[in-house]
Amino acid sequence: MGITARGVGLLVAALVLLGAGFRYAYPELTVLGAAAAVAVGYAGVTAAWRPRLSVERRADPDRVARGEPAAMELTVRNTGRLRAANLVAEDRCAGALVPVPLLRLRPGRDTVVRYAVPTQRRGVVPVGPLRVVRRDPLGLVALARGYGDAVPVWVHPRIHPLSAVPTGAGRSLDGRTDSVPHGSITFDSLREYVVGDELRRVHWRTSARVGELMVRENVDTSLPRLVVVLDNRASAHPGRVAGVAESFESACEAAASVVAAAVREDLPVQLLLVAPAEAEPAGAAGPLDRL
Repeated sequence: MGITARGVGLLVAALVLLGAGFRYAYPELTVLGAAAAVAVGYAGVTAAWRPRLSVERRADPDRVARGEPAAMELTVRNTGRLRAANLVAEDRCAGALVPVPLLRLRPGRDTVVRYAVPTQRRGVVPVGPLRVVRRDPLGLVALARGYGDAVPVWVHPRIHPLSAVPTGAGRSLDGRTDSVPHGSITFDSLREYVVGDELRRVHWRTSARVGELMVRENVDTSLPRLVVVLDNRASAHPGRVAGVAESFESACEAAASVVAAAVREDLPVQLLLVAPAEAEPAGAAGPLDRL
């Protein structure tokens, strides 16, 4: 609970008036001081009332490319049974405050607010929680509370369409060059037998030597793979404008375009960073979220 400057002044005046009234036996000052003290107490009780609100968020969509439109839909319901909510609410979106009208929200009713989420910069845009400020009619005490959880909106780099993804070709055992997977054909290692393994893959000679069943583990040497390496070192992108290095943004867009094309062609792809990256945010899934 936070007392405003007006509330501090009125509280100090109440103490002074009460002290002077009792000290010099002035009942008028005592009455004024008591009235001021009652006003501050009433303001504290009024602001301390906690409205019962439920907050639901829905990002539409929750993952977009840089510059594409994204919106947040906020639904606030008054779950109380007696009093209508007449509050001042603000939603936090990327460090900015978005006003949410909660005027005369009757019990059991809800209000829906929809606003745009800024996507001009690549990154994770946190939205929320809802900040509700409760004030008394005299403006003496203000109490702010948070409702609901924060929902992230993932802003990916721009993806440029690629007609095809260049893939490497592996040498098959029969001497033919092939880029199409034909199944497990090359021995890789031995491991212990587990229920469900095919008996034809059991390596009987090793099993007899170690005293337990050992199974051959094979790999496919003809399966094409893509590895995208992104140079994320600060020294490689020295030119920055307002904290943004356009050369790095272009590199991220190129990496994202290759990754998206590989995923579209059902090809395995791996994203590697030159410099160790910071801890990934919760909920990150896939290389595009890493970018």
